[in-house]
Amino acid sequence: MFEIIAIVAVVLAIAIAIVLILAAIKPETFSVERAISVKAPADKIFPLINDFHQWGSWSPYENKDPAMNRSYSGAASGKGAVYAWEGNSNVGSGRMEILDISVPSKILIKLDFFKPFEGHNTAEFIMLPQGDATNPTTDLTWTMRGPAPFMSKVMQVFMNLDRMIGKDFEIGLANLKRLTEK
Repeated sequence: MFEIIAIVAVVLAIAIAIVLILAAIKPETFSVERAISVKAPADKIFPLINDFHQWGSWSPYENKDPAMNRSYSGAASGKGAVYAWEGNSNVGSGRMEILDISVPSKILIKLDFFKPFEGHNTAEFIMLPQGDATNPTTDLTWTMRGPAPFMSKVMQVFMNLDRMIGKDFEIGLANLKRLTEK
């Protein structure tokens, strides 16, 4: 019996060591990015992102907890606008603040998560006009980047952040496309 316990303990110690080594070699930062081409001018897309009150019409995170508590402060939209939320385990709690804008091509957002895990990231939306006035198209990119603390890197050994977050970004971008191509 002692031999079995010793073997299990050694195997467990090796497995933990492997996980810790794999986590240690992960990058110190992460980045998730998705893009879509929208058959609409950037100035039609920009207000839906620049005003947090509009996010309910397109953000994939707004439907994950119908009872989520939301609060808005700061500017009504644009630089200085703040959106905070507190919800169930699907959405946790956090805060977003628009740090910088370039109308109608860029929005930079400070994104702080408090629960279930603390994280401090930035989100950026870039809208690059394509085509001409008679056939406007916009290349829309949604990026989130930030530091990867050690516990985050341990979690990344078991889950793919790019796939997990990227799926939500794809839904949000498709929603923006649907809304603005009408």
